[in-house]
Amino acid sequence: MSLLTPRGRQKEVLYLPAKGHLAVLGTAGSGKTTLAILRAAYLANPGTDHHGKTLLVTFNNTLVFYLKRLQDRQLADVVIENYHKFARGYLAFRRKLSGNSILSDPNRREQLIKKAVDAVSQKSVKNSIFSNRLQVFSEEISWIGKQGITTLEVYQDFETLGGVGTRIEYSDRELMFEIYQTYQKLREQSGMQYDWDNLASAVCAELDTDRSPRRYRHIIIDEGQDFSPEMIRSLAKAIPPNGSLTFFGDVAQQIYGHRMSWRDAGLNIENIWEFKENYRNTKQIAKLGLAISKMPYFRDVPDLVEPISPIADGPKPTLVKHSSIQQEITFVVQQALQIARTQSVAILVRDRRYLNKITPRLNRSVNLDEEIKAWKPQQAGGTHLIEHCSSVMSIF
Repeated sequence: MSLLTPRGRQKEVLYLPAKGHLAVLGTAGSGKTTLAILRAAYLANPGTDHHGKTLLVTFNNTLVFYLKRLQDRQLADVVIENYHKFARGYLAFRRKLSGNSILSDPNRREQLIKKAVDAVSQKSVKNSIFSNRLQVFSEEISWIGKQGITTLEVYQDFETLGGVGTRIEYSDRELMFEIYQTYQKLREQSGMQYDWDNLASAVCAELDTDRSPRRYRHIIIDEGQDFSPEMIRSLAKAIPPNGSLTFFGDVAQQIYGHRMSWRDAGLNIENIWEFKENYRNTKQIAKLGLAISKMPYFRDVPDLVEPISPIADGPKPTLVKHSSIQQEITFVVQQALQIARTQSVAILVRDRRYLNKITPRLNRSVNLDEEIKAWKPQQAGGTHLIEHCSSVMSIF
């Protein structure tokens, strides 16, 4: 497989300056990932004055899997990793990370959080904050880590924005921060220096004192809206003064879901390139998608941006109704096997129950790794592969 060809205004972004911070935002189907790949290849090109080792970083492994299958020579000087692999590698290189020092067991994490809540509640005056479910404390601890908050003063300065961001009222934040600090101490006493949420803060702190040459001259961030602010800050610190960081994200979403400026996230962005053209879908598919978005289920979604209608024509999407789930699965499998003879196919399922019912029937007839991909929509980044499939079927 070879790299895709940029279309329309995508070519303008490909050759943006190779120095400083840049932001490219686009709607679904505008080709952000394609452009991120091409931008990485361009910056790493040894035939240019600006060439240098380039990191294409994603939040999850799906794009990593897809790009490594390309095996295009233009990506020879491009390292493709998810963020946590980058962070672990850097901290290990700096001898700040040993084996099993990251708390990765969610059950163990919940146990430590409960222990922290109990410890603070026993020595505190009765307060309504302790009536919250454990999940509230868990999510707030995660949020504090992702913001890179290290002091009570900074935590207290954050606004409560209609339930977005911090969920804790100002009057309760001192107790909440004590719970957070107690959890950190309990985790470290258990021999685990980090969890997934504070790993980026450790990278930031280490880069602040690291005077050695940076490994990467250029960094490309794909699907940047999925990264925490502290992750972005750490990546901005990881490039040299003559390097570049290019942020590709979703135009529909406010950065990180709250009123945070680019500068707050460690980026100096002067101009934002926006793409609303839909290159992925035909007119008919785009029209169906927009109709679905106007249904009651999506009524309260605030950041839906309608893309510019694609010009490509094609057949209308087909809606098929069955009297039972077994009939539906049989139909989908038959259609997938037929189409897979000449095209690539993606099957979207709601959860693993359906996946387990479909894959055995497909395994008997095809090589799943090459011809038919079955994905759960909850699997972050699945669209990176789905967008390159000729046909997509969904089981509801």
